[in-house]
Amino acid sequence: MAFDGLMTTRVVEELQPLVGGRINKVYQPYTLDLVFQVRAERKNVLLLASANAMYARMHITSEAVSNPSEPPLFCMMLRKHVEGGFIESIEQLERDRIIVLRVRSRNELGDEEAKKIYIELMGRHSNIILTDGQDKILDAIKHLPLSQNTFRTIMPGMTYQLPPAQDKVDPLTGDIEKALHRIDWNAGKLDRQLLGLFSGLSPQIAKEIVSRAGLANRTTLASAFQEVLKELDGPYVLQRMDGGKERFAPIRLTEGSIIDEKTFETSGQVLDAFFHQKANRDRVKQQAADLERFIKSEYDKNILKRSKLEKDLEATLRMDEWKHKGELLTTYLYQLERGMKEATVVDYYDPDGAEITISLDPRFSPNENAQRYYKRYNKLKTAKVEVARQLEKNQAEIAYFEGLLAQLDVASPEDIREMREELVEEGYLRERQKKKKKPQLPQLEAYRSSTGLPFFVGKNNKQNDYATFKFGRRSDTWLHTKDIPGSHVIIQSDAPDETTLKEAAIVAAYFSKARESSQVPVDFTELRYVKKPSGAKPGFVIYTDQTTLYVTPDPDVVQSLRQ
Repeated sequence: MAFDGLMTTRVVEELQPLVGGRINKVYQPYTLDLVFQVRAERKNVLLLASANAMYARMHITSEAVSNPSEPPLFCMMLRKHVEGGFIESIEQLERDRIIVLRVRSRNELGDEEAKKIYIELMGRHSNIILTDGQDKILDAIKHLPLSQNTFRTIMPGMTYQLPPAQDKVDPLTGDIEKALHRIDWNAGKLDRQLLGLFSGLSPQIAKEIVSRAGLANRTTLASAFQEVLKELDGPYVLQRMDGGKERFAPIRLTEGSIIDEKTFETSGQVLDAFFHQKANRDRVKQQAADLERFIKSEYDKNILKRSKLEKDLEATLRMDEWKHKGELLTTYLYQLERGMKEATVVDYYDPDGAEITISLDPRFSPNENAQRYYKRYNKLKTAKVEVARQLEKNQAEIAYFEGLLAQLDVASPEDIREMREELVEEGYLRERQKKKKKPQLPQLEAYRSSTGLPFFVGKNNKQNDYATFKFGRRSDTWLHTKDIPGSHVIIQSDAPDETTLKEAAIVAAYFSKARESSQVPVDFTELRYVKKPSGAKPGFVIYTDQTTLYVTPDPDVVQSLRQ
C-alpha cells in the first residue's frame, strides 16, 4: 500500500471542487469509517474517510454504504456540528498524510461557527478528529488518553496538537539536489535514506526512484526523482505483482515483477478498486470468524457421517446372500439335524447345480437357523431403506453447508447478518439476543447490463429465496450455475439480449463456488420453471426448460456492471 504524502496531495487536489459544497448527511457505516454526503456543483458525492489501521484513506467513493439504524456517538457529534455546514477549505498539512476540512455551520441558536475535521492517515496511528475553530477537541473516532501518550492526548476538551514534526524536505517545493548532498553513498540502502530525507514518500516510491536511477549517483538520482514527480499529473495505476500481491500508486511504477496493470483517471476509482473488497473481506472475517468455524465444523461432520453411511450401505449388499441361504435351508430342512455346524446342499439357483456350504449354529434347530438368516436379511433390507434416506438427507446437508461456505467468500457484513438469521431459523444456532427487531426485506445487489437491462443478485440463501419467489416475476429470466453452489440472478426481462445474458451469467459465475474457474456452466430459464421442493433447504430449487451458457468469471466486469 502507498497512501503516502504524494498520494494525499493528489487526493486533496481532486477534492477541491467540494470546497463551497454543503455537507447534507454524515454516516458512520463501520467503527472507523465515515462517509460525508456532500452537495457540490449541483450533484451529490460521497466522501469517504477511514481511520482503519490497514485501510486508512480519504477519497470520493462510488461504492454504496450502509446507514446503521443507531448511529455511533462520534457520528452523532459530527451530525450536530457539521451536518448542514459548508466546506470552506480542504488542505493537506505540509506534505504529511494529514488532511483538514474546515467547515462553517450554524449552532442551535443560528450563529455561525467554524469547525475543523482532521483526517490523519498514518497506519495504526490513523484518526479522525473534530475540533472547534480554536482547535479544541470536541471528539475523535479514536481516543488517545494521557496514559497512552503524554506528548499528544486526543480526548474531548484537550487542545489538538499535530504529530511531532520531522525535519524533512518537501520534494515538491524544496531543493532536491541540495538535499541529496546529505546522502551517504557508502552506507547503501538509498531508498531508506530517501525516506529519511524527504517527506511524503512511501517505501515503494523511494524504491521506484532508486530503480530508475540505475547505477545511482547524485545526478542520476536527482534526475530519476524529478522524472517521478513530473508523472504526478498522469493516471493512477493498480498493479498485480508476481505472487498475487497488489499495489496502487499515483504514478506508473516500473520496479518489481509486474504481472498485470490497470490505469484509472481519479484517486477515487483506484482506491475503490484497491481497498473496497479488501476492507469488506477484512470486516467480514472479523464479524464472521465464529460463523465460519461453525459452518466448516458442520460441513466436516457431515462429510464424516457420509463416509460412515456409505459403509453401512455397503454392508447391506449382503442381504440377498442371507435371503438366499435362508431359502436353501428351508428347502432342505428334512436333510438337516440339530447340532450340525454346517450344511452342504445343492444350490438350485445355480444353473450348473453346484453345491454350497452354509454355516449353522449347533445350538439351534435347522428351522431356527433358517429363520436367523431371514432375520438378517429383513434387518438389512430395512436398514438399506433407512440408510438411503439418511444418505439423501446427509447429501442435502453437505450441499447446504458447502453453499454457505461459498457465500462467505463474497459476503458483505449485511449478508453475514442474514446468514446468522437463517441458521437461527433453521435451528442450527441459538438466537444471540432476545430483543426482537422489525423484520427487514433482504436487499438484492443491483446490476445493469451494458445494453441497459437491470438484473439482481441474491448473495445468500435468504436473498436467493426472496429474489426467486417474491421479487421476480414469472416471466423474468432466472440464472444459476449448473450443479454448483451459487447465487440466483434475476433479469427483469422475458427476452434479454445476448449481451445481457452473458454479463448476467458472468455475475452468476462470479458469485458461485466456481469463481476462480474458467468456462463455468450457467443455466438460464424463465422464472415460471423454477420450483422449490416441499421441505427443501433455504436457497434450494429445481428447474426445467433451461439453456446452458459457458462463461469465465471476471471481477472487472462485475464491478463495472454494479449499480
